[in-house]
Amino acid sequence: MSGRLLQTDAFVLSKRPPADAFQTFTLFSGEHGNLLTLQRLPKKNASNHLALDLFDEVALSLESSNQGSTWFIKEVRLLARPAGIGRSYTALSLASTFTSLIARNPVHEDSRAAVATLLRTALAAFSSEARAEIVYFKSIYCFARDEGYPIKQHWFPTLSATDRPLAIELLNQPLANQTTPLEACTRLTRHLENYLRNHTEILLD
Repeated sequence: MSGRLLQTDAFVLSKRPPADAFQTFTLFSGEHGNLLTLQRLPKKNASNHLALDLFDEVALSLESSNQGSTWFIKEVRLLARPAGIGRSYTALSLASTFTSLIARNPVHEDSRAAVATLLRTALAAFSSEARAEIVYFKSIYCFARDEGYPIKQHWFPTLSATDRPLAIELLNQPLANQTTPLEACTRLTRHLENYLRNHTEILLD
C-alpha cells in the first residue's frame, strides 16, 4: 500500500546531524505547519542532489508511511537561499533563534499563511540588512501578533514612557531609517521576551 503524498512549499527551520542514510529537518509549510522530514544522503558523485540548508525556501514532493508523523523527501526544488545570513554571526545567531522558535511552537492553521509570509520577509531581512537585532525584535513581535495575542494592547502599556516611542520606531520605521541604539533595542527585546514567557503560551527556550 502506497503512503501519503504531499506537495508543498516550505522553509527549513532546523536540521539535525546526519544519522544512518538520512538527514533530518524540521520544515514549516504555510499550508501544513511544521513537518518533520528526512532527506536521503547522496551517494558519491551524485550531481543532481540538492542538499537542504538552514533557512532555505523550497518546493517539495513528500511521502509518508506513518500518517504524516514523518515525511520523506522525494523531490526538492530550491526557491530561495538567503546566503547573506551566514556572513554575519549576529544575523546567523538571531535567525537561528527565530526559526527555532517557530519550530518549537505549532502554528494554528488560521495563522500559517501569515507566519509563512513573516518567515520569508524576516529571512530576507536577516540576509541583507545590517540591523539583525531589529529584525529579530520585529519578527518575534509579529509572530506573537499573528498567533492572535493582543500584544499591542497588553504589552505596550507595560513599557516606560521612555521606551514606548522607541518601540514604536522599531516596529514602524523601515530598517534603513532606524536610529535606535543597539542597547535600547536589546533592552526592549528582553522586555518583550519576558512578557511572552509570562503572558503567552509561546515557548521561547
